[in-house]
Amino acid sequence: MKELILIMIGGALINNVVLNQFLGICSFLGVSKQMKASASLGMAVIFVMTIASAVASLLYDFVLKPLGLDFMKTIVFILVIAALVQIVEMFLKKTSPALYKSLGIYLPLITTNCAVLGVALTNVQNEYNFLESVLAGFGTAVGYTLAIVLLASIRTRIREEDLPAPLRGAPIVLISAALMSIAFMGFSGLSF
Repeated sequence: MKELILIMIGGALINNVVLNQFLGICSFLGVSKQMKASASLGMAVIFVMTIASAVASLLYDFVLKPLGLDFMKTIVFILVIAALVQIVEMFLKKTSPALYKSLGIYLPLITTNCAVLGVALTNVQNEYNFLESVLAGFGTAVGYTLAIVLLASIRTRIREEDLPAPLRGAPIVLISAALMSIAFMGFSGLSF
């Protein structure tokens, strides 16, 4: 049980996919302008990453590995992720058109979000079983959501401040993201 909790905490804090591994930066910087859009994208990533980790684990363990098709894992995982993102996109378009529109291009970008693919590949590399893969996917997605919501809240505060002209816009956002990354690297010294 302790190992399962460590896998989730490790994915969320210690090996944060955005702030430690620097995967998924495009949507992290692009969507974090608004808190609602950031939280919504985070929820979509939690759904996609958790389900993709589960499906990828099953496909790898019961289809690819037994048939000697390990080399196809990247292509198969991309197809699984693309299908899941399409399901999320259709669901949001039908149930919440305003949210669908506010996420814009970043929702389909989950398909090519290297963070989602990175988790599926890392699960295989770490030889996680099904439950460990699901928990690693969930923990990593929670870490992504935490990072994007934190950056959105920082950006909300920054908009209200009177900053020097050279720091306005992208420079202060990148500085904030760098400081967040340094802060999250402090978790790397945790041991249980």
